Amino acid sequence: MSPEVLFQLHLVLGYVAWLLCLRVYVWPRLKSMDPLEAQRAIATLHSFRFFGLVFILPGVVSPLLPASFAVFAAYGDFATGTLAMLALLTARIRQLFWLFVVAFNLVGVTDLILDYYHATQSDLPARAGELGAMYAIPIIYVPVLMITHVAAFYLMLRSQPKAARSY
Repeated sequence: MSPEVLFQLHLVLGYVAWLLCLRVYVWPRLKSMDPLEAQRAIATLHSFRFFGLVFILPGVVSPLLPASFAVFAAYGDFATGTLAMLALLTARIRQLFWLFVVAFNLVGVTDLILDYYHATQSDLPARAGELGAMYAIPIIYVPVLMITHVAAFYLMLRSQPKAARSY
């Protein structure tokens, strides 16, 4: 199998595995939680996105990794992680918390979509070996990030029971 096919297969299977996990273990819990607590849980996961800066760390990824992908992915993740941390830090100030929740989800999902675009434009799937040890990020970590962004938007947009809206 070519590196491109392997990368794409790994990516698809990453989504399948996380969707199965979410459906059985995570989604029922998130739906039953207080909306603020559910968003805090999602923000906690995304607060680790500072780790994406590793895409521009010499010696961890190949110097041949296209800068058009690596730099954008690194700083998009860093921005998202910072916004998620700000959401967590402002949980007691509800208006600020919700502002940061919306911000980190908008920035984060935009970052991931643009990362997919840049990866395609730079033919990253065929050059996936240049990711080095960071190969696991797009295969294991990115699917759960995208899925939880979608879950966060759904939870924000779903109608709340009348009792919950009164606070």
